[in-house]
Amino acid sequence: MHMTDLRNAWTGASALLFDLDGVLTPTAVVHEQAWQELFDGYLARIGHQEGYQESDYFDHIDGKPRFDGVRDFLTSRGITLPEGPTDDSPTNQTVQGLGNRKNAIFNEIVDTRGVEPYEGSVKFINAALERGLKIAVVSSSRNAPAVLKAAGLDHNFEVVVDGQVAAAVGLSGKPDPATYVYGAGLLGVPVEECIVVEDAVSGVQAGAGAPFYAVIGVDRGAGRQTLLDAGATLVVDDLNELL
Repeated sequence: MHMTDLRNAWTGASALLFDLDGVLTPTAVVHEQAWQELFDGYLARIGHQEGYQESDYFDHIDGKPRFDGVRDFLTSRGITLPEGPTDDSPTNQTVQGLGNRKNAIFNEIVDTRGVEPYEGSVKFINAALERGLKIAVVSSSRNAPAVLKAAGLDHNFEVVVDGQVAAAVGLSGKPDPATYVYGAGLLGVPVEECIVVEDAVSGVQAGAGAPFYAVIGVDRGAGRQTLLDAGATLVVDDLNELL
């Protein structure tokens, strides 16, 4: 699809399935900060030589369910921890404990600083609703409802498939397409008529893993070619390019 086709990229679709962090809100930055704080603290505590790098977020964590991100990062450092119960204390050195600590750090940042949605994304949502398209949020984050509310977008989305819903229903997380397929089902729209909108490699892979109408990649740092290689139909820097 060439740049001249951008405005027609979503013509013919009936629904849009949006990732949240990095697509509608710049909370990917908040997640990055929370992960960095978590792992800087953890690696320092255990005296590990190799500190947390910005590239670790994109290589091991971005777009995945939280505890998968913990596991995959630890694996990259040759560290194996006990799993721990899902409600493990954020102070415990377990996969669940570290994940819960990251969540606490994230919520603290959201509560104190708030969330400002991407202006281009808000315009795109409004244009989609004016066209009569159905919309949903499909996010790995368990904080999606709180973030949508903080950003003032919650009234737009009756269907939100987040990490809590996925866990309750027993859906595999991204890069598996299960959560996106489930979101399409809740909207009552065939996957063939739904467009997935993603900024993370794992999310684009999820969209490419089922016969969706298209997968629009939003390049917030992952890289245009990387997203295309992961299966994006086209890649934009901001959703206002599609208006």
